[in-house]
Amino acid sequence: MKLMINGKNYDLAVEDDMPLLWAIRDVAGLTGTKFGCGKGLCGACTIHLDGAAVRSCVTPAVAAKGKKITTIEGLSEDGHSHPLQRAWKEEEVPQCGYCQSGQIMAAAAFLKQNKHPNEEEVTQGMNNLCRCGTYLRIRKAILKAADYAGEKQV
Repeated sequence: MKLMINGKNYDLAVEDDMPLLWAIRDVAGLTGTKFGCGKGLCGACTIHLDGAAVRSCVTPAVAAKGKKITTIEGLSEDGHSHPLQRAWKEEEVPQCGYCQSGQIMAAAAFLKQNKHPNEEEVTQGMNNLCRCGTYLRIRKAILKAADYAGEKQV
């Protein structure tokens, strides 16, 4: 199956019904996307499929054929200049860090839909889980990234 991941074409030997998460991690070798619950509930596996946030653990690989897949590795050109990645560092968001790639990917899709959210909109718009409970820092970083308007489009 041919898949476009982070602007690069991959020819992967995977079954149509293989979860996209495993095609990305185990076959393409991009391990920034994490396995959390395997049921689409926690969001650790969040990626973008044609710009929309999706839970890759419950998305069959065939659903990504002909679409643009973006993982945390492809969110910015240099791996740390995306406004969210910058805000994440400045706000020292991660504790254990396991959910953070999914959080950032969900936040990036959220900010594409709502470029200038308030705290309540962020709280309502983000539904990824964090076992460490860094929700206040996550919200603060998302609001800070939204304030970086004009530097680089989110």
